[in-house]
Amino acid sequence: MTTLRIEGLSKLFGTFKALDDVSLEIPDGKFVCLLGPSGCGKTTLLRVIAGLETPSAGRVFVGGADQTLVPTHKRGMGMVFQSLALFPHLDVADNITYPLAIRGVDKATRRARAEELLDLVRLPGLGARRVHQLSGGQRQRVAIARGLSINPQVFLLDEPLSALDASLREHMQIELRQIQQSLGVTTVVVTHDQKEALTMADLVIVMKDGVIQQAGAPMEIYHNPANAFVAGFIGTTNLLPCEINAGAISVLGHSLAAADGDRIAVSRGPASLSVRPEHVLLGAPEEGLRAEVTFVRDLGESRHVLMRAGDQDITAHLPPGGALRVAPGDTVGVSFRPGERVVVQ
Repeated sequence: MTTLRIEGLSKLFGTFKALDDVSLEIPDGKFVCLLGPSGCGKTTLLRVIAGLETPSAGRVFVGGADQTLVPTHKRGMGMVFQSLALFPHLDVADNITYPLAIRGVDKATRRARAEELLDLVRLPGLGARRVHQLSGGQRQRVAIARGLSINPQVFLLDEPLSALDASLREHMQIELRQIQQSLGVTTVVVTHDQKEALTMADLVIVMKDGVIQQAGAPMEIYHNPANAFVAGFIGTTNLLPCEINAGAISVLGHSLAAADGDRIAVSRGPASLSVRPEHVLLGAPEEGLRAEVTFVRDLGESRHVLMRAGDQDITAHLPPGGALRVAPGDTVGVSFRPGERVVVQ
């Protein structure tokens, strides 16, 4: 079993605390995304796991064995860097099997392993090509294959798709997930792209200022954010100031009765109401919170309606072909789907 366990991990760079008492457990064979804004500590955490950084405190365990002070090359981990770091003077096969070459594996075994991995990443027959002859997506696959060449206990990737264009990036997200599922290798990916995390991960770990804010399945975090930061960072949401009193939610002077399914983590006082745009309902002005339409964007599969209520912006994502047609300058009534409202601090 290659469960990855981290206990009380902290990392200081001078007086700056990049990681602050981080503890987590990643079960064997799971695909995990470390997600957060730049500077939140996710890459530092990955580098500590890989052995590229020494923690100031805490320990790293892989399969029950303490790896905290084990050198990087003895940890049995594969890694793909953001820069890919492919060797231009080597062909594709030698790039893939370079980690085996420095371990003294014979050439015939290396070539067989290269062919096996090229088939896995859907680049059969390209072993003799040079790096400069490959497209961006092909280079990405070669880097992934190289990271897998040693049959790693844990596979680590640092922003592996950030340099790709949007359409290729989405395609590679699916391919990377399918490769991981076929091998069953415990995988940790650093990303700041929330959509990427929601697409690929079994477990999403949201970080801010070196601290884990929430860890859970993608849809659990999407529908039940632990706090206002997570609600605002994961997906798109309307985060509105509100007041909680005796179970009622008062938002912009409009009172909402709590409904079954609403998640209200605050018993009393000021808080924030998080409502996803797809759960915002529009009607006649007298049917809810009055708002003025400021912009309408028709994307074919949905219509995005931007509104202003008091000093707050509200966005609704409506299905195409709905009966209600609105235009900038219209006044509408805004309500929020019961059971899909989350109150957080």
